[in-house]
Amino acid sequence: MCGICGHVQFDGAASVAAVAVAGMLDRLVHRGPDGHWIKQDPAAVFGMARLTIRGLTSGEQPLVDGDTGVMVVCNGEIDNHLALREWLAERGRPVTQDTDVAVLPGLYLELGAAFVEKLVGAFAIAVWDPRNGKLLLIRDRAGERPLFYALENGVATFASQLAAMAVRQPAVPAIDQPALRRYLQLGYFPAPDSPLEGVVKVGPAECVTLDSQGIRSYRYWRWPRGNPPKTDTALDGFDAIFRGAVWRQSEVDVPVGLFLSGGVDSSLIAAVARSLHPEKSLTAFGLRFGEESFDEGQFAERVAANLGIEYVPVWVTPEDIPRLLKDVIRTSGEPLADPAWIPTALLSERAARDIRLSLSGEGADELFGGYPTYFGAGFAERYARLPAWLRAIIRDKVEHWPPSDKKVTLSFLLKRFVQGDTLDGVARHVLWNSSIAPGILARLGLTPELTPWTAPEGETLLDRIQHYDLERSLAEGLLTKADRASMHSALELRAPFLDQAVMEFAAALQPSDRVQGIQTKVFLKRYATRYLPKEIVYRKKRGLSVPLSRWLRDEPLRPWVEDALSRPVLDQIGINRSVVRELMNEHLHRQADHGRALWGLVVVSEWLAWLSELAEWR
Repeated sequence: MCGICGHVQFDGAASVAAVAVAGMLDRLVHRGPDGHWIKQDPAAVFGMARLTIRGLTSGEQPLVDGDTGVMVVCNGEIDNHLALREWLAERGRPVTQDTDVAVLPGLYLELGAAFVEKLVGAFAIAVWDPRNGKLLLIRDRAGERPLFYALENGVATFASQLAAMAVRQPAVPAIDQPALRRYLQLGYFPAPDSPLEGVVKVGPAECVTLDSQGIRSYRYWRWPRGNPPKTDTALDGFDAIFRGAVWRQSEVDVPVGLFLSGGVDSSLIAAVARSLHPEKSLTAFGLRFGEESFDEGQFAERVAANLGIEYVPVWVTPEDIPRLLKDVIRTSGEPLADPAWIPTALLSERAARDIRLSLSGEGADELFGGYPTYFGAGFAERYARLPAWLRAIIRDKVEHWPPSDKKVTLSFLLKRFVQGDTLDGVARHVLWNSSIAPGILARLGLTPELTPWTAPEGETLLDRIQHYDLERSLAEGLLTKADRASMHSALELRAPFLDQAVMEFAAALQPSDRVQGIQTKVFLKRYATRYLPKEIVYRKKRGLSVPLSRWLRDEPLRPWVEDALSRPVLDQIGINRSVVRELMNEHLHRQADHGRALWGLVVVSEWLAWLSELAEWR
């Protein structure tokens, strides 16, 4: 994984842009400490900061084809590069460099923009073709790697992170107010949104073309609902697919580790990795919390011991939060409301001392049906048919249930369930998973309008909410968290469940192979018993949560939180700070649990403070 950036002036006068690209590259060196390069032609300047994963003796980018001048730069890994080398050699385009991305120029010259359809891996790619004056920007199918761009007055700029985009011009970009309001509800920015006016995020599986005529884009892949696999061969077929994914992502030239929570997803990856590499030294890293209901480290430790894998616990305390939040905002240049962002950054910080690449379990819940909201959606359809007066009584009783600081309590789940009982389908699912509920936003003086999302025709409700989660909350939320947290310490994360073949297998499963009653991930758990004991596979798993509500009430975070929430910078986005104080008081006196909402406001306050500091520096 690396950091990439560039500047293209479509009138062919980019001679002074190298200084601007060098400034952008300075903001990306944390992503790629192993080498930094800039290459240019009369119209384009590309830069790259490299983190070495494959190809230790070569790997300098950008890559330039000597005959055509086509320039390519890539952040990511091309997992099927060996097969692509053979394919190119058969067509008279031998690849001499040992790095995986060396196949990209030849592929583009053979296939044009369609070359992306042959790639397996996680990648963000920029291609400049001086023959037709076109810049291509491409993001991988799941959205594991980030890419942002802007087009203004015939000049296109792009970069892996917003921190680089924010310094590309003499003036600090203005805040995109509507996008920021949408962020406050969702907790992340769905493409094409970004918090900076005029800066656009490339979406997952999107190919964007920029030239002197403007911008055009299309989606080259979408999660394909298909025919179910034969039940007598499904387990064996998936075993071959999943082992292939883990092998491709772990067969690299640097030490590999594992992020291990003790849940079925990360434990399954660990077990398969151990079976594929029985002699390789593997280290697992896992988060620990002093609060018993949030700590699942003992399960991770047990899995590691059974597999003969070293386990390194990483303890999270509230004292870690202020420093790391400020640091990850500074390096990434954007806010993200997921409370697990900081623990993941802490885990990555520790793991980066020993390894360059870690496998993690992102995507399994979205693909195989792992969230309680998936069976909750079915219950909600039946609940919505109850008389309105009865639902009003139930809602009133549930809303008055006292808040608890324990992890994912019944009261928390029921309160989310009764919210939005007048909505249907995806809209209700979005409300359940909101970072700041619309009612709280209205109190703050904000009225976000979410960008529309349309599912393919013919999908069931379960299909639609899984599809939404894959393209929105996973691609733009969870994977953003993973990328920004890990790359803060120059650690690459890979997710075998997001391999193309794995995703397409999961798309063919029947609804009953995903969710049955209140049972989730039915097929995946059945498969996992090939590698793991049933007590690990079928234990109750709540996912990574942080004891945020209690931490915000107590020392040492409370003074820091109150300071962040009182900053005048919040006025810039129309937030009523007197209402913020009301929310904090309600939270402190346990009248309501506003932990997620307050955390989202703290994060955006820290981001606004960073943006103000950037303006002063200018």
